[in-house]
This record gives sequence, structure tokens and C-alpha cells, in this order.
Amino acid sequence: MNTESDLTETLQRALVAGPDHLDGLHRRLAAATHADGLLDVAYRTVDSPVGSLLLAATDTGLVRVAYATEDHDRVLQTLSDRISPRILRHPTRLDAAAGELDEYFAGRRRAFSLTLDWRLSAGFRATVLQHLTDIGYGHTASYATVAELAGRPKAVRAVGTACATNPLPVVVPCHRVVKSDGSMGGYLGGSAAKATLLELEAA
Repeated sequence: MNTESDLTETLQRALVAGPDHLDGLHRRLAAATHADGLLDVAYRTVDSPVGSLLLAATDTGLVRVAYATEDHDRVLQTLSDRISPRILRHPTRLDAAAGELDEYFAGRRRAFSLTLDWRLSAGFRATVLQHLTDIGYGHTASYATVAELAGRPKAVRAVGTACATNPLPVVVPCHRVVKSDGSMGGYLGGSAAKATLLELEAA
């Protein structure tokens, strides 16, 4: 299979095939697109204590982690629009990310070693996110402290915006950023998810 017309034919076969054949056809399609350089974004979902997480990766690295509350279909459409329409479910491409997340949620991993693709963040937001790993496992920091780490002490509100638009939650730990009074503050995955993550790390 060397052309996009071949891929189209495989997809058409998948549409008319019985349910027992769909998974096999999908695996063949995923393998072929990867081998032929036609797959730019691979994705899969994983179950976790904070709900279903969508993981997406490019050849550069992990580019997106999304909560179900963000609407996975909408996230995939955004990835298609912003990165490439050549996007396909390819679970094995995300095995390393899924494995590290499993270890994290089981309490066996305190830091991620995944290669990250930062292309969905830019400017000061990217600077903020890249400083979040300075906040150690089991610790928290205020929005003001993070603003200082990022070199703009007065940009507290901008830090909040960066955390709220973090394309790599959990892996890039915006859940460790709290208000100056110690209260949790907002979180793109919801307050229950943030509490779960903080409780996990405090155990």
C-alpha cells in the first residue's frame, strides 16, 4: 500500500466489513500509513482515575493530553486543523505515554520522561508551562510564584490563562498551581480531577 488511493480503498473495505474484521483492518491501515509516512498525528484513549484521557503524538513527541470534559472529538478536530488532517487512532504509537501514565496513577512514577511536542503553546504561555516541572511531585506553588519563575512577577493572571490552556495536563503539572491562600483554584479537567491528582501525590 503506497498511495492515498490505496488507503481510501482500505477505509471503504472497513466500512462494509463485519465487526470482527474492523479492528484488523484498522491495525493494517495504521501500520501502512505510518510506514508510508502518511500519519502525522497518532492518538488513543486511556482510562484513568480522572476519567478517559485522549493522548496524541506527532513524530516529535506527545502533543496533547485531553480530558473527556474537553470533548475528545473537538480536540481531534483542533489537532487536524492546527497540525495535520492526517490523524488516525494508532494505540501502539502511544504505548510509552500510556505506560508512564499508568505508573503515575499507580503511585510508581513521580516524573515523566516522555519527549514532548510544544507546538500548541507559544510565547509566555509556553514559558510558563515549561517551568511547571520545576514544581516537584507532591508540592504546590502559587500562581504568583510561577509568574516569578517565568520571569514576569506581575503576570499572575497570564499564568492562570497558561494553566487553563495547557495542552498537556497531568504530564505538564498545572494541577500543582494553586491560589496564594492555598485553595485549589480552577482546573481545565475540573475541580474533582485536580483534587484527585493532588491527593494522589500527597499519599
